[in-house]
Amino acid sequence: MPHANPPRPGTPETPAAPSGPDDLGLVDGLAQLSFAVQAALGKVASAHGLSIVQLRMFGVLRDREPGMQELARFLGLDKSSATGLVDRAERRGLVRRTPSPHDRRAVQVSLTEQGHQLARQATAEAGQHIHALAAHLTDAQRTQLSLLASAAVAGPAPDA
Repeated sequence: MPHANPPRPGTPETPAAPSGPDDLGLVDGLAQLSFAVQAALGKVASAHGLSIVQLRMFGVLRDREPGMQELARFLGLDKSSATGLVDRAERRGLVRRTPSPHDRRAVQVSLTEQGHQLARQATAEAGQHIHALAAHLTDAQRTQLSLLASAAVAGPAPDA
């Protein structure tokens, strides 16, 4: 028999709706998260007189010395755009080009000491901004988000 008065939320007949944000769905949720991360990276880049692509280049060069073609591939740029990016950073004393030990016609790109300092500082600042995006999450939720993000960017597992 129906109740004369509908049950209140949170009673055994009607469980409370979970408190928290509405599910945006995978596409909108990831897109909006990407926008928030890009905005955070944009603030860090701007504070150092860099573009987001230049900031990404410093992220690539932190732990490797790629050739120009490989750097372009990492950044999703054509080789001429990557060359321009390196030219601007080289003029600021942040990167250097050295001959490739494997191919006399090619050069490798590496950070100078000043470039390493900037990369460390920008990495720390970006980390602070990105951690702030997840500050309201529990430790377990941050761990889960980290694992899910890592799995998403890793792509599908190779066939066994």
